[in-house]
Amino acid sequence: MVVAALVGVGFVGGAMTQESDPVGIEVVPMSEVEWGALNPARGENSPRAGGLWGDRTGDGASGFLVKFVDGFASPPHIHNITYRGVVISGLIHNDDPKAANQWLPVGSFWVQPAGEAHITAAEGQFNMAYIEIEEGPYLVLPEAEAFDNGERPINVDESNFVWFDATDITWIEGTSDEGGAQIAFLWGKTGAGELGGSLVKLPAGFAGRIVSRGDEFRAVVIQGEPSLGEKALEPGSYFGSDGVRGDGPSEFRITGDPESESMIYIRSAGGYELASD
Repeated sequence: MVVAALVGVGFVGGAMTQESDPVGIEVVPMSEVEWGALNPARGENSPRAGGLWGDRTGDGASGFLVKFVDGFASPPHIHNITYRGVVISGLIHNDDPKAANQWLPVGSFWVQPAGEAHITAAEGQFNMAYIEIEEGPYLVLPEAEAFDNGERPINVDESNFVWFDATDITWIEGTSDEGGAQIAFLWGKTGAGELGGSLVKLPAGFAGRIVSRGDEFRAVVIQGEPSLGEKALEPGSYFGSDGVRGDGPSEFRITGDPESESMIYIRSAGGYELASD
């Protein structure tokens, strides 16, 4: 498959090279995540949270995992900042306190605006989501402190995403075989210097690489068990880098789950390229 980059995010062809232990690349397997209370004020009733990158209790952006017990339902509340979420396992509902349950399955995406009153609920034996913020700290506050910051919540079931590959995207040169890698764009922009988020689907047995073209690249495994180099990464695992290193772009040698489709959430500043062998 030979395909050009799409405004900083796309599919490319070429030879595959990868350092055995790349400088500046961080990998956090799900099994090594350290867990604590998401909202310490609720004690044992709080969902559990585990940091992947950044620090949700401090300033700046961060990304972390949240686990919910089966049947969890929060009281109405707000957050001081806007956050984005992607469902990794189970079913998650996040909406207005009076809204009917809208259960979001694995791979679904939602945005919760700062100040907007809402509840969060979970259903399933193991429920987990990836949460991302642009500015900390992440706080849980009473519904009485609700305010309107001008943003509106977003809930998108995975079945409603538009997936692109080299066949669908007419402004990319070349074609791809049926069942190739696909991208769904979630938020932000894909140009040079722009920050954005997307989902990537890798077919079973995929072999290739992801090349960061900007100054930030962060990826979280949502579904399947792809391998980075020789490391198999279960859902909830993280890998990332500061983007372009002094000696060139950060490259991630990636192999798809041999038996099933893999899905990876990617946050990138400046875009990335996806190439298959």
